[in-house]
Amino acid sequence: MPDWAAAYDTETARLDALLQDFGDAEWHAPVRLRWFRGDEATSRRTTVAGVIAHLLSVDGLVAVALGLDDPLGDVRSRQPTPAARTEAYWSASHFPPTRAVRAPWREQSHNLVRTVSFTGGGVGGLPVPYGDFALPLHDAMLDRAFECWVHAEDIADAVDYPYDPPSPRHLHRMIDLAARMLPDALAERRRGGLAAPAHHRHLVAAGEPGRSLRLEIEGSGGGEWLIPLDSPAAKGSAEHEVAHVALDGVEFCRLAAGHVPPQEEAAGQVGDREAIKDVLYAAASLSRM
Repeated sequence: MPDWAAAYDTETARLDALLQDFGDAEWHAPVRLRWFRGDEATSRRTTVAGVIAHLLSVDGLVAVALGLDDPLGDVRSRQPTPAARTEAYWSASHFPPTRAVRAPWREQSHNLVRTVSFTGGGVGGLPVPYGDFALPLHDAMLDRAFECWVHAEDIADAVDYPYDPPSPRHLHRMIDLAARMLPDALAERRRGGLAAPAHHRHLVAAGEPGRSLRLEIEGSGGGEWLIPLDSPAAKGSAEHEVAHVALDGVEFCRLAAGHVPPQEEAAGQVGDREAIKDVLYAAASLSRM
């Protein structure tokens, strides 16, 4: 199995273990999916079974990219986005999802891991379209591992079960993916007028160092990342550091999942306040249904 698929394999197995003893009451327990849209928190009410249907639908993006069956079958979604696919799957069901959704979800997760393992990891660069953006397969598998953990926590909270974070090695990979996505997320918010304009006097050519924020992640899975502020094409640079933010690893992931407000985050903040605010909100904007 490729290293980049291990987190998904582990997280789907952990969630399946959580589900195995659930009775009807747990499967129909209410769950509120939460994410950030623009500058505001938003949510969608469903059930434990509805969450598994959501994971099945969105993991299907990876399945389709690999040439496997689409779990939506003949159902058509308005757009090939995670939210649209989920709504299409939910709407096509004559009844709300039940425990029966566990088997196709688990079979698909096994098939994804088996397929990438058979390739020897050589398909890691295969693009996986998410509708309005795409990720290479090795990042898409990490993204799906992250979502699996986040929603497993949602389920565990709904039924009052304990649930641990991923292992430090897997958590670090998830944090690294989010950190690498931050420059593009920041640029997207800037284009939408939701972040301060780039400092044009500091704009640099692609690959050159530019103004940067040091993201320090403490605790399990931690590390440091230099986030370029003015262009996704710029290179993070310690010499051009204008701000420093320190966050706990699990809390950073909850921020990136849209589960905590950006204004409440960061144990330590030093430097350009505007840059800090923009990066924290960009992290929250990584979240989606």
